[in-house]
Amino acid sequence: QVQLVESGGGLVQPGGSLRLSCAASGSFKIMYDVNWYRQVPGKQRELVAGINSGGTPNYVDSVKGRFTISRDNAKNTVYLQMNSLKPEDTALYLCNTWARISTFSAVSEHWGQGTQVTVSL
Repeated sequence: QVQLVESGGGLVQPGGSLRLSCAASGSFKIMYDVNWYRQVPGKQRELVAGINSGGTPNYVDSVKGRFTISRDNAKNTVYLQMNSLKPEDTALYLCNTWARISTFSAVSEHWGQGTQVTVSL
């Protein structure tokens, strides 16, 4: 299985920066796509950024140019660099991945617990 642990969230003023980390552990063969979602209570979870196994990133329009997703496969860690933060970026940020657990298994989906990002004066 895959365990995902997010870190790096916190309180930051508008225009500030944070770097989120998603560290994967457990027994698995490979992680394919890794995604960052964000969720505000009472609202639909939103896909913010994703990166495939080859390192190709994708972003939702609202964060394009401000956020950068990257991965370090040797460390089984994915990062989300968040610059020029806005109050509307405030949310619980969750890491998601599709991974192959063993040679004989299909890919399966896994979620972390999330890390809170608050952008406020």
